[in-house]
Amino acid sequence: MKSLHSKGEKLMKKSLEYLIPVVVGLAIALIIRTFLFSLVSVSGNSMDPNLYNREKVVLVRQGQLKRGKVIVFKAHGVDKGATLKTLYVKRVIGLPGDVISYHNDGSLFVNGKKQSQSYISRAQQKVGTFHLVKPEAKDVSLGTGRKFRVPKNKYFVLGDNRQVSNDSRYYGYVPRDKILGTVWVFWWHEKQKLINDYQP
Repeated sequence: MKSLHSKGEKLMKKSLEYLIPVVVGLAIALIIRTFLFSLVSVSGNSMDPNLYNREKVVLVRQGQLKRGKVIVFKAHGVDKGATLKTLYVKRVIGLPGDVISYHNDGSLFVNGKKQSQSYISRAQQKVGTFHLVKPEAKDVSLGTGRKFRVPKNKYFVLGDNRQVSNDSRYYGYVPRDKILGTVWVFWWHEKQKLINDYQP
């Protein structure tokens, strides 16, 4: 009986030796996924030609929200057609407090400074700014002329493929609490500098 008891203890000890690292590993993976990084899939063509449909990108949950950064946000409650699980990938054009103005020739200004928008073609720039805000866009007031200020704790976002993108032109500003983080792509990605390191 003593021998059997001893064997059981050894087996339990051996099992724990294998089980504990697995549990710890899973816990670490869960923490990383929840608070640091995770993989997300781009859905649709709204970020062409820089990110493509079904392309996998890294979501950096603690990423700094800067003008020109590509972000991931929960679309439910922002876009009326979005479900609870819908995530959108778009580029930040205006930060809280920014004054945005635009011209028919495709020129886009933030706080009086012309934005290069070098990540898209001149034709796409023109498509995106000819009618920058649609009548249905929530809470976006043009005021006098083609100028508006982004409210506190909200962001104005556009897709890179301005011709097809469903973005702030249609559903208005994105609240800060809907934003999950920024997008990062691997260094071998051909448009890496336009995603990870773009400076407007």
